[in-house]
Amino acid sequence: MHGHTYHLTVFVSGTVSEDTGWVFDFSVIKAACKPILDQLDHALLNEIPGLNNPTAENVAEWLWRQFKAELPGLQKIELKETPTSGVIYEGN
Repeated sequence: MHGHTYHLTVFVSGTVSEDTGWVFDFSVIKAACKPILDQLDHALLNEIPGLNNPTAENVAEWLWRQFKAELPGLQKIELKETPTSGVIYEGN
C-alpha cells in the first residue's frame, strides 16, 4: 500500500458578474469541495464506494460526479499525483 499527496485544481466558467467582478467566489468553491475532499483525506481510497480501483483517472471522475451538483459551471478538474504526472477530467 502507498499514498499520494494529490494536488487538485477546479475550473469553473460563466459570466463575470458586474456587481462582484468574478464568475464564482473562490470561498464558495472551497466550501463546496471541502466535505467531499474530507472523505478522501487519510482514507483507504479503495474502501470508498465507487473507488474500488482508485487510479488518478478514476478518482478524478469520482470527484467530478461529486462536485458537479454543487458547482454550476464546472468545466474541468486537474488532479496531480506528482508535479509531473496527473490527469485532467472534463466530464463525459
